[in-house]
Amino acid sequence: MTDSDRTGSHVYVHVPFCSRRCSYCDFSIAVRKHVPWAEFSTSVGRELDVRDVRKANSDSDSARTADTLFLGGGTPSKLGVDGVEALIRVLGDSGISFDGDSEVTIEVNPEDVSASAAAAWLRLGITRLSVGVQSLSSAALQWMHRTHGPEEAAGAVRAARLAGFRNVSVDLIYALPGSVGRSWSDDLRRVVDLGPDHISVYGLTVEAHTPLGRWTARGDVVARPAEQAADEFLEAHDTLTSAGYEHYEVSNYARPGMRGRHNSAYWLRVPYLGLGPSAHSFDGTSRRWNVAAYTAWTAALAKGADPLAGAEALGDGEQLAEETYLGLRTDTGVELASGADIATGARWVREGWATMQGNRVRLTAEGWLRLDALAVTLGAR
Repeated sequence: MTDSDRTGSHVYVHVPFCSRRCSYCDFSIAVRKHVPWAEFSTSVGRELDVRDVRKANSDSDSARTADTLFLGGGTPSKLGVDGVEALIRVLGDSGISFDGDSEVTIEVNPEDVSASAAAAWLRLGITRLSVGVQSLSSAALQWMHRTHGPEEAAGAVRAARLAGFRNVSVDLIYALPGSVGRSWSDDLRRVVDLGPDHISVYGLTVEAHTPLGRWTARGDVVARPAEQAADEFLEAHDTLTSAGYEHYEVSNYARPGMRGRHNSAYWLRVPYLGLGPSAHSFDGTSRRWNVAAYTAWTAALAKGADPLAGAEALGDGEQLAEETYLGLRTDTGVELASGADIATGARWVREGWATMQGNRVRLTAEGWLRLDALAVTLGAR
């Protein structure tokens, strides 16, 4: 079944709940000791109604099976088994269902992954776990304000495998300040030993309104120098590709056949539906996003109002620039049409930043370090 055969083919639900805020986190989260999963699933149902998703699906004669569902956050695993079941039921009531071909991902914190929880998620139709490992260094995890330790991270992957999950992804963060004392080489080696199917590798960024931002502003923390961050990015590329992972997007690696389908839809600019606080949606030419605060989102929906925070329509030039940037992010690359662009691509090849096959240019790992600057060059076409 292709994307064109599915209604609401790619669905993202932002689950904002967390036990605490990580030191670097600038996402829309709601710290709760007791997670109001019933209120949350009810609010998602209200959003589906406010945005006429239920009516659109009921009026449609086409298949209503989604290709992907991604429960992101926040920490969706904080919903518990009952909360995840309630959320999937609400989606189904609005005509968004899943079958054996769907990729259904839930982001989880390691401490939430027990053998029983993993087995229950699998029974509910979850097919893919994305485990927020971030590091396998005790010192680094404590500095990040993570609520798990290295042993729990490794145990989460093992529990998922024992439960029967055949698609497990882990996240890692590089470019931590040198004062943290984390060995990036050791983290990479230990993650490879865990044998996940997919690895996402993100560089640490300093956002002003976070604990890390305040530490940096006071001079308590010195950010990793750009040259050292680049070295860690390239080390990850060398280590993970040598271990058999395909570096298919600037921040993502996968075993052959295990690429993340949901995020790949974003990079291909396929339409998707976003639900929950701060969630974005895209219809192919325009984008909208919800209010970020959980309380504001629920309050709007309780009144029957659309929790819209903003929207934008993309002109032809903006769409071309976006296609260029997103294409260069992936190993698919972009097709160069003009003689000037082909000459630019050839120069990139000489610099070691890209490869070319015909008129299609694909960035190398060295090129991905320069992604923003290179994309602007072609985005001006």
